[in-house]
Amino acid sequence: MATQTMSASRSTRTKPIPVRTINDDDLRSSLRQGWEDFGDLRGDLVFAGLIYTVLGLAAVVMTTSSPLMPFFYPVVAGVALLGPVAAVGFYELARRRENGQEVHWFNFADVRRRPSVDDMGMVAGLLLVIFLGWLISAGVLYWLIFGWATPTSIGGFLATIFTTAKGWTLIIAGAIVGAIFGWVVLALSVASLPMLVDCDVSAAEAVSAAWRAAHANKREMIRWGVVVTALLVLGSIPLFVGLAFVLPWLGYSTWHLYTRLVDREAIPARRRRRD
Repeated sequence: MATQTMSASRSTRTKPIPVRTINDDDLRSSLRQGWEDFGDLRGDLVFAGLIYTVLGLAAVVMTTSSPLMPFFYPVVAGVALLGPVAAVGFYELARRRENGQEVHWFNFADVRRRPSVDDMGMVAGLLLVIFLGWLISAGVLYWLIFGWATPTSIGGFLATIFTTAKGWTLIIAGAIVGAIFGWVVLALSVASLPMLVDCDVSAAEAVSAAWRAAHANKREMIRWGVVVTALLVLGSIPLFVGLAFVLPWLGYSTWHLYTRLVDREAIPARRRRRD
């Protein structure tokens, strides 16, 4: 990994946090270390992943009613946009394990006592706005292609989507728009939320570092996004039960990816957590 320091804005008082360039070995190592963390801590924390399973099932139930049926895929897929927020507890556990501290199930909620908890809320709010933007975009796409027609049954809706030219137009256009939203969320959150768990920095500093890190490693971040998407899809089959295992694994892995993307040694010691 090579350290890459970005140019500082003259209007910024603090020096931008340096980011690194990474390679495919870093992605594999992050996943491997995340799996090791999950192996050691899974006994206490599968319940946290189950929360995501319940949210996924609730999204399915909510969107299988006739008026909301066109939002079935956008809502289910869009839940992944909020995944980084659901994983902050796993970042805390991975941080404690890295520091050689004892790790218990109740440490999952320790982030609520962090000085930067308000900044985490700001990032979470930003991701929520992006999620709503995705739903609006998906609704506009459906309206442009199908008009105001409302499906009467889930079977008829799926048949229309997968067996008609308009349906495939919606699938392709939705995939392109969804990929754009997914990239924005990945670029904003891949290092920002772990950094807010790890350091006393502002939301602006964390998001800036995450954005610069993602753009300095576009190829690797795209590959990481593909891996995350594939694991989330697999975890959603059947009935989202697999997310109880996938979400903790990805949470721990994202922590280890953050430690490779950001030059933590360049962050002043007074701003690094030691507790």
